[in-house]
Formats: sequence, C-alpha cells, structure tokens
Amino acid sequence: MLLSTLYIVGITAEAMTGALAAGRRNMDWFGVMLVAACTAIGGGTVRDILLGHYPLGWVANPHYLVIVCVAGIVTTWMASWVARNHKLFVWLDSLGLIAFSIIGCRVGMDMGLSPLICVVSALVTGIFGGLLRDLLCRRQPMVLHKELYASVAFLAGAMYWALMTYGNRFGIDENIATISTLVTGFVFRMSAVKFGWSLPVFSFEAEEALEHRS
Repeated sequence: MLLSTLYIVGITAEAMTGALAAGRRNMDWFGVMLVAACTAIGGGTVRDILLGHYPLGWVANPHYLVIVCVAGIVTTWMASWVARNHKLFVWLDSLGLIAFSIIGCRVGMDMGLSPLICVVSALVTGIFGGLLRDLLCRRQPMVLHKELYASVAFLAGAMYWALMTYGNRFGIDENIATISTLVTGFVFRMSAVKFGWSLPVFSFEAEEALEHRS
C-alpha cells in the first residue's frame, strides 16, 4: 500500500516536471501529455520491454496513464506555482525515484532473474523516464550530468535486493525492507542535492589532445 501510494505520488510529480519541460519547448497539449507520460511511466515501460515483462505496467493499470496525462494538462494551468515550488518537487521526485527503483527490482526478483539484472531493472525504472523527457525536449540528459541520480537508483535497488534476500535471517520482512530502502535512498539523494555530490567527470577535447601531441 505504501509503495503504491508513493508510486502514484512519484508519477504525478514526474508528469508535472515533464509538462514544464514541454512548455519550455512550446509544445501543444498532445506534446505536453506525451512528454509527461514518457517522464512518469517511460522507465517502467522500457524495463518491461527489455525484460519481456507483459503486459506493460500502464496497460495492466490504465489509470496510471490517465493520472499522468491529467497531471500534465493541469500543469499548463498552474505552471508558475509548480516552478515556484521547485524544492517540493525535488523531494517528491526523490521519493518517486526510490519507489520506482524498488518496484523495478521487485519485478526482476519476481521473474527469477539474477541479482545484477534485478539491480539493473531498478536503475532502468528509475532513470529512463528522465532520459526520454530530455531526448524529446532536445536537451542534455540531466541524469548523466548533474548530482547523483542514477547511482541512487542503483544503490536503492541493490539495498532492497539484499534486504529481501538475506533479511529473513535478521527478522526483516518486506515492509521493513521497503521502508528502510525508502528512507536510506531518500536521505542519500537529498544529501547529494544539498552538498552537490557527483561522480568523477570525464572531459575529453579532441582538439586539445591533438595540440598536446603536436
């Protein structure tokens, strides 16, 4: 129940941020709904296609598609409020990221896949919505350039898998595993935002390299 609630909160927040990105590109209502939907449920869709997990999440639960499309259109009426409350949406996005990651890992585990693929499933679910949004809006994918984001999804998936696999030895059930992962992942993500944590950046300029060689 908790995870389902957070998932709905997460896709709503993601849809609204996706709609803002579409608005910055002057898209019509169809474009707004498309970008909102890709941002909110694109990660789960890519995961299901890659893993052969059918029906797709939003096909089995059409109300998810309705929620994200409505959230996208509503954002066109309250875009200024959404933009002013950016910090709130960072918090909601962070909760959604962890919820998506847990759900992605759970899908892999239910399919009996290897630990690595379960964690990759968590990663894909968490970040591909944002990647699709940025590609549709013709901008650099933020998850590859900003503070820790993909790493948080990966670590959340790994933590959830470990707690679900070995937690029984210590009396840890599914609810405890879910809450522990949510709290730890959220704190880690918000700490990365506050302190600007990021992975090392690889920067290579071909012209500079040629100049040094000549």
